[in-house]
Amino acid sequence: MTSVFSAVRRQALFTLAGLAALSCLPAAHAEGTLAQLYAARPPAGSSFVRVVHPDPGSLRVKIADGPEQTLSGSKPASSYAIVKGDTPFAIQLDGKSAGSMKVAPGSFTTLVPQRQGKNAATRFTAIDDSGGSQDALKAELRFYNLTTDCPQGSLQVAPAGMPLFTGVAPAASASRSINPVSAQLSASCAKAVSAPLALPQLQPGDHYSLFMTGTAAAPVLRGQASATDTYRP
Repeated sequence: MTSVFSAVRRQALFTLAGLAALSCLPAAHAEGTLAQLYAARPPAGSSFVRVVHPDPGSLRVKIADGPEQTLSGSKPASSYAIVKGDTPFAIQLDGKSAGSMKVAPGSFTTLVPQRQGKNAATRFTAIDDSGGSQDALKAELRFYNLTTDCPQGSLQVAPAGMPLFTGVAPAASASRSINPVSAQLSASCAKAVSAPLALPQLQPGDHYSLFMTGTAAAPVLRGQASATDTYRP
């Protein structure tokens, strides 16, 4: 699976920046970067959809023709599946149909499944991930408030408390560009603070998601690098 960018201008910027940085990377990393730079790109109008599982336990997910993936505490989100914009695609949860959806062309969307009862139909809350960073020399953080009872989620550096995101509503996200650094982060709702999470050493152009789950009284922070299914023409 590889990272993908939705605009031609962004692709060109990333290519130039990536080529300039290759001489500074270890050989294995440089080889992987070259593979990403010259991989086949989805056609215009393609959209990118993933599912995130904020609850305890595991969940098997399959989006459209993408691979089945198991989501759990260490991997709360699937990779972004590539779908045709404004065209219905199927979703399976734990091997069973969860219906079909369609999204706007050229969009990035995170779906959060919600099931009211054991036999109830699954509904999805759609979070728009479009409009992210286009700076290929920096990394992007995107913070999600996936609690149901925290009206304003926040993310800060731990333990200093320097805020990175504040006032993020439930079922919403916010993003920002950062210089690639390592840090300890924590999520909070009012005075309740999660255990710290170590942010891995990111590379320019990386996209990293941070999910606040749990409750307003006991928030939990989980993180995962964002990835996209490999496009096969």
